[in-house]
Amino acid sequence: MKYFITLLLGVVAGAILFGLALIYNPLAKDSRASPLSVTDAEIIALSYPVVPSESIAYTNNGESIHPPHPPKIPQLWEGPVRQTSALVTTMSNARGELAGVGIKLSSRSESSRLISGDAIVDSVWYIYLPEHGGMFIGQTENYWDFIREVAFPAWLSSANTWRGTWLEDVTSGPGVLGTAYVSGTSGQLRGLDMEASESLYLQAFSSETGFIAAEGRLIIELPEVADEQPAD
Repeated sequence: MKYFITLLLGVVAGAILFGLALIYNPLAKDSRASPLSVTDAEIIALSYPVVPSESIAYTNNGESIHPPHPPKIPQLWEGPVRQTSALVTTMSNARGELAGVGIKLSSRSESSRLISGDAIVDSVWYIYLPEHGGMFIGQTENYWDFIREVAFPAWLSSANTWRGTWLEDVTSGPGVLGTAYVSGTSGQLRGLDMEASESLYLQAFSSETGFIAAEGRLIIELPEVADEQPAD
């Protein structure tokens, strides 16, 4: 029996050490600011609630710490979409006023490599803003820093909760500079190719119930308009 207990303790200790080495892995990529956070170009700044119960609708496979909202909404338990979540939410402008609506589909990526600091989610947005028009956004998101700096400390906490201030870009591509691709579909945005970056602003998170106080933010960079030259 004592050999079994010794083996069990060794396995547990090894698992703990492996977890700590993974979380504090020096080979993991460092976080960086999006180039759009310091751009001088004209931008559209949007925000939306991340807490599912504050959205219009949210659904997943029903096994996430974030329950679908409203409770009777159909769940995505079928094989092809089992790793996907869907969000329908209001979008607010920089003044906090209602600006439009957005639909976001997010799926876990097979390209995730935690050993190198890649916790990848592939996502697409369709956003409609009556003042500007509609747009599609395609992006790769990396939640490694969120896991390391928010989710893991919440799990370690005796209250299973993290509280503080955390703001970071989660967009990591597919653009060369780590930005998302944007394609305008209607209104003033029709036919425009743009770039975007998404960030998370967190104040409270629970390892049992998920986001408590959180906001998502999007910056869409508009292309420069060439000056019209007078006709000869």
